[in-house]
Amino acid sequence: MVSVVEIGPTKIATLPNLITLIRLLTLPVFVTMLLVNEQRAGAALLLGVLGMTDWVDGWIARRFNQTSQFGMVFDPFVDRTLFVVGTGSVLIDGGVPLWFCVCILVREVFVGLMMAIGTLVGMKRFPVSIWGKRYTFLLMTAVPLLLLGTSTHVTADAAWLGGWFLGIPGLVMSYVVGVLYIPVVLRNVRLGRAERALP
Repeated sequence: MVSVVEIGPTKIATLPNLITLIRLLTLPVFVTMLLVNEQRAGAALLLGVLGMTDWVDGWIARRFNQTSQFGMVFDPFVDRTLFVVGTGSVLIDGGVPLWFCVCILVREVFVGLMMAIGTLVGMKRFPVSIWGKRYTFLLMTAVPLLLLGTSTHVTADAAWLGGWFLGIPGLVMSYVVGVLYIPVVLRNVRLGRAERALP
């Protein structure tokens, strides 16, 4: 079952939101390193660090009570942007198998469209599930490892194996979570409409 957590008051100027913003603004650096400068090892390291910051800002938000309605929307948006742009760039680079990147992108587009449509029809906002965070961690670790595995770095072989070790279960989990989100979205659409109908 997809579980949710309680959300704090509306706040924007928080450290977690700042970290999320930095993650978004650093994304073009990754794209340039990979596709323009062709620095696969450096790009892989940067992508891995960007993925790790998602866990850092989440921990800070929970530990210091800095969760917010804005962060609940902004963080998943940046995560999905990082995921899609990062995976798309790796796909264009051609080092990681095409089918793996396509499977990730298809799932992200499906869930992104589902959330967008839900929002348009009045869905009540809800936080990312713990399983959503777990599959994101697996894939955001796997993709940089696979990219590193295509480089000339001394750890390339180990990185390639580690990438598949995390990537396959992460990919399967991502589709399971995507299917489980369907009833959650439908329920929150009903809740959102019901709340707006109240006097």
